[in-house]
Amino acid sequence: MPDRSGIQHTRNKNAAILVNLDFGDGMSNERLQELQQLAASDQITVCAVVEGKRMCPDAKTYVGSGKVAEIEQLLASAGANMVIFNHDLSPAQQRNLMQQLDCPVVDRTSLILDIFAQRAKSHEGKLQVELAQLEHLATRLVRGWTHLERQKGGIGLRGPGETQLETDRRLLRKRVKLLKEKLVNLERQRKVQRRSRRRSKVLSVSIVGYTNAGKSTLFNRLTRSETYAADQLFATLDTTTRKLFIPERGPVVISDTVGFIRDLPHTLVAAFRATLEETVEADILLHVVDICSPNKDEQIEEVNKLLAEIGADEIPQIMVYNKIDLCDSQEKCVGFMRDEYDRISRIRLSAKTGEGLDFIRQALSEALSKEVESMNKTLAGCIN
Repeated sequence: MPDRSGIQHTRNKNAAILVNLDFGDGMSNERLQELQQLAASDQITVCAVVEGKRMCPDAKTYVGSGKVAEIEQLLASAGANMVIFNHDLSPAQQRNLMQQLDCPVVDRTSLILDIFAQRAKSHEGKLQVELAQLEHLATRLVRGWTHLERQKGGIGLRGPGETQLETDRRLLRKRVKLLKEKLVNLERQRKVQRRSRRRSKVLSVSIVGYTNAGKSTLFNRLTRSETYAADQLFATLDTTTRKLFIPERGPVVISDTVGFIRDLPHTLVAAFRATLEETVEADILLHVVDICSPNKDEQIEEVNKLLAEIGADEIPQIMVYNKIDLCDSQEKCVGFMRDEYDRISRIRLSAKTGEGLDFIRQALSEALSKEVESMNKTLAGCIN
């Protein structure tokens, strides 16, 4: 319950208490570290962390009454002004928590959406983020916000006898429909560009990977560009495309794409499907991995899971193990490995220092030569 003692507690702006529950999957510590990184990326100061173990979430408050009381005490003592859950809350759970704690309560999806909203720079990126936010909000309006059920007459945009909730739903549906139409038009333009590249036999390469693996740094090194790159989650949202000259092959198109993350909200995957189409249509994927991350195997699995979800799991991959400059002496070795078909399948490099970049060009030259051969056979078959 809110503090009614009469004492005025000073709460810091953008200061939060993090809540992370362990349901026995063995990944609780890794999930908490990622939540702390997400909070830092959203410029939020972490005042305290509340942890606990449960068999399953509490239906009313997700954490149970005991943990709610613990969070309430920390809010009073730590000076935080919000609570961030490392889980997705139902509208009812979020409403109950906000009523009991008397402060904003943010779940994992809302936090990621907020970061995306700050990072989106292009017109298309902003449309995609807004669509994801509205579709997430739609579930809150439908089930959660009963305080909006106020019966008022038709004032302004409201129809006669229409409740506030009904008005909000109608306006939200109208805006969602408009955003989807705009994104469909932008996707048509992308398809025209891709068809043009296909006709001119220009092959495409997409850089994919877990967020903060160093994709944009690698992209900048390869293309001598100045795409924004930073040591933070989701530094890049908007797909950037440049031409890259490959020895003995000529120019190809290379794209830097949005980073993936564990439990990426489905609303974001759906909203960014047009952007992710660049990945689906690629001839080769450079899958960038932070070699220093203790969770790199799980991160590779998460990326491959999302690639399968968008239909890009059968595109040939070259694994790029990045950040060797940050590793100990045993892992600093630059080099590459070939698979059983004599193709370069793994590369160890440092995008920051530039060590090992020549192996990327060599691998792409070999792989794309085979792609051209395959493309020519396909075209010949179509003609015959």
